[in-house]
Amino acid sequence: MVEKRPVEDFATDWDHTDPAWVSDPYPIWEDLRQRCPVAHTERFEGGWFPATHEYVSEIANDTEHFTSRTVVVGSGRPGPDAPPAPIGVAPPISSDPPFHHIARRLILPAFAPKPIAALEPQIRELCERLLDRVAGHRVIDGGVDYAQSIPPAVIAQMLGFPPDDEEMFREIVDRVLKSADLPQEERIARSQLGSGYFQAQIDDHRENPRDDLTTYLMNAEIMGEKLSDRHVLGTIVLILVAGIDTTWSAIGSSLWHLATHPDDLARLVNEPELMPVAVEEFLRFYAPVTMARLVKEDYDFHGCPMKKDDWILLGFPAANRDPEVFDRADEFIIDREVNRHAAFGLGIHRCVGSNLARLELRVAIETFIARYPKFTLADPSAVTWAPGQVRGPRDLPILVN
Repeated sequence: MVEKRPVEDFATDWDHTDPAWVSDPYPIWEDLRQRCPVAHTERFEGGWFPATHEYVSEIANDTEHFTSRTVVVGSGRPGPDAPPAPIGVAPPISSDPPFHHIARRLILPAFAPKPIAALEPQIRELCERLLDRVAGHRVIDGGVDYAQSIPPAVIAQMLGFPPDDEEMFREIVDRVLKSADLPQEERIARSQLGSGYFQAQIDDHRENPRDDLTTYLMNAEIMGEKLSDRHVLGTIVLILVAGIDTTWSAIGSSLWHLATHPDDLARLVNEPELMPVAVEEFLRFYAPVTMARLVKEDYDFHGCPMKKDDWILLGFPAANRDPEVFDRADEFIIDREVNRHAAFGLGIHRCVGSNLARLELRVAIETFIARYPKFTLADPSAVTWAPGQVRGPRDLPILVN
């Protein structure tokens, strides 16, 4: 663990790994919106945090002044050995136009509504099986025992990877997302530890093709040529990282909310028709993901003197609680009707996997509350939250009736 000084003023020294930010970032963001809507820090070698919906949206939609060639804040910047622009390390999320459009279009069919909807029976059976494992327990860890096992199994099935490797997927996600404070050399080494595994999976699919997403990627073509192994590997890493921690964080946060808001839990149990709008409110209110950009060249953004290669940490969760955009923004309204939230991002990089995330979140909640229509936190002080760019409960002890 890297020892760091605590933040005294998030407007001039923000740190998304600071314990105060990790435990409860919402008062911090509200303060920033009112007195410093674009906060600055010298940590991570310099960065900015827009806290309003207007500024988050403006930057997310501006590909002229901001690049996506790396999207996870940390020390150091992409070096000469990094995958070249415009492809980036994990296309399409690390790709800039015009290549971004090509790379994104390749994977859209796999995440379209129809093929994703076909996964519902398997996801529901998975959720039932996970709850069967802890049947008879008075206390269930909603994170470790439930939420954190759903997306890895779903993604493994989609990619055609061995289901026994789910623990490795979780480790890879942690290496990518939980190393912001480490030296660049160590961050690179950690992120590359899974490369051999992924290459072995690609080689196996080349020898034994089957009907899964990995084989689909290997057969995809750009301008008449199949994707390079580097492109395939990078997209696989993206699907794992973007599809696992983000979704289990949303599931865990939703269970935490229901455990601490019995009236909302009772409404969902007694009014199942509310589930579609409730899912959108869970996503708005507990949006798990902040995504990074780099400043392309020195640029004055509304009076903020941004320098080349400064980080921009896009506060999508903060934008979702902006009272200039959402009525009663700081309240969770389970039947909120108008809800154009930014939980899946804004601009060209809006999450390709939103259909899958919504399905997993809905089925996970439906299955849990059908099995346990009444539950509370077993020990509120034992709940822990993940630091970094994806926020959600990690330890979530739930007392079931």
